[in-house]
Amino acid sequence: MCGRFSEVVKLSVLSKRFKFEPGDIPWKPRYNMAPGQDGLTVIHQEKRQAVMMRWGLIPSWAKDPAIGFKMINARAETLVEKPSFRKPLMENRCLVLADGFYEWKLDPVKKIKIPMRVVLKSREPFAFAGLWDTWKDPSGKEIQSFTIITTPSNELLAPLHERMPVLLQEIEESVWLDPAMWDPKLLRPLLKSFPSDLMEFFPVSTIVNSAQNDVEACIEPISLV
Repeated sequence: MCGRFSEVVKLSVLSKRFKFEPGDIPWKPRYNMAPGQDGLTVIHQEKRQAVMMRWGLIPSWAKDPAIGFKMINARAETLVEKPSFRKPLMENRCLVLADGFYEWKLDPVKKIKIPMRVVLKSREPFAFAGLWDTWKDPSGKEIQSFTIITTPSNELLAPLHERMPVLLQEIEESVWLDPAMWDPKLLRPLLKSFPSDLMEFFPVSTIVNSAQNDVEACIEPISLV
């Protein structure tokens, strides 16, 4: 699964890498992004656009926006079976921009779970495969929200968790965003585990455990000795 991630690369770098105009996006570095908070996404509506959206998908038909906290992740294998995800899969796909994410590993000596930061070896930013939707409250106020798709973990991450978020290869991002690509059978091959040899992870401070801590120390390696 994916329950926390980071997004600290400069907006100018992200806009060049993911081909969008930064405009006046209310973006700031996020060292410990948590569900219910706003993350930077990229969608394609006539052209690529960057949009801040709430993490935790709220289906357009939902009665209570709190359902979003149960929909921070979506399993790749069952997207077409779930009413919450079937239509967004065909119509509302997005890139969720990140530069790392967190999983927890049990320390057999201290008997506590230590957060691990997972990154690309290149330290470049990347995109999770996401779905989004728009929900309106009774007054007509809109909330745009997203979920991150997960798939079985690769060999590197399997010891941490049985599932991992879908990281798209750069060449796959345009296909994922293409409005003409609506057939789930054509999209499914993209939703695979990312190559282990391009990733690595390292321990970070347990301050990550609290979503209130959103500081640079969250992403810095620590020693377990």
